[in-house]
Amino acid sequence: MTELQAEGLTCSRGGREVFRNVSFKVPAGAALIVTGRNGAGKSSLLRMIAGLVRIAAGRLSLNGGTADTPIAEQAHYLGHQDAIKPSLTVAENLQFWTRFLGSRSDIRPALELLDLAPLADLPAAYLSAGQRRRLSVARIVAVSRPVWLLDEPTSALDAPSQGRLSDIMRDHLAGGGIIVAAAHGAIGLDRARELKLGVA
Repeated sequence: MTELQAEGLTCSRGGREVFRNVSFKVPAGAALIVTGRNGAGKSSLLRMIAGLVRIAAGRLSLNGGTADTPIAEQAHYLGHQDAIKPSLTVAENLQFWTRFLGSRSDIRPALELLDLAPLADLPAAYLSAGQRRRLSVARIVAVSRPVWLLDEPTSALDAPSQGRLSDIMRDHLAGGGIIVAAAHGAIGLDRARELKLGVA
């Protein structure tokens, strides 16, 4: 059984301690929503799990994951910035990411799931903010990884797209996946646990 575990994590950025002694466990099929004021370290925690921020103290482990493979290579990270090349089409962007992530998966199901199939041949430069976000979500759908790290995943999405994202997240959890999401409000996962940063 897969389980993401953090023990006594401390994060320092630019000589400032962002948070200290943060611990949690997220088993397969469960979601953890990270909340807190701006600057409490929500994004830093996700980036730490993704291997983008150094761990100042503490330990991270993915029990039951692929042995000898870093957590970052078993996780998808969806940050504030949509990693999209404007000159490539929607389909070319998704093809790039699936190959970069080591997969030859068919991208069509992900495009259809996110209602992007009609835009497949459109250069990404012409996408709205919501369409760009949906393309980023399509990337994590197209390549299977057990851990999803989502930073404000509903940003720029309209109500129907937020509902679609909620369904996608619930399907990921139903398949034994793990979600850690930073959010200021509800993201459609009613049974998620909460980790509030910045609390003494």
